[in-house]
Amino acid sequence: MGLSTTHLIIFLVIIVVIFGTKKLRNIGSDLGGAVKGFKDGMKDGGEKPPEAAAPAAPAQQVSAASTAPVKDTIDVEAKTKH
Repeated sequence: MGLSTTHLIIFLVIIVVIFGTKKLRNIGSDLGGAVKGFKDGMKDGGEKPPEAAAPAAPAQQVSAASTAPVKDTIDVEAKTKH
């Protein structure tokens, strides 16, 4: 009890009439590009990017000036009205 060839042809004709050939072509090319991008992403997913492998020692140093509290900040809990 599957779809016969005649049913599939009628179904495709109805889809073409509803959407038109231009729209179906655009959808097909978009879908193909998405599949290609997914495959490329899966292929490149096993490799580590070169910048992630290098340690970032200078960025981890924190100066005393950057840890000082900023006077323009407002504490949310202190600002609530009673």
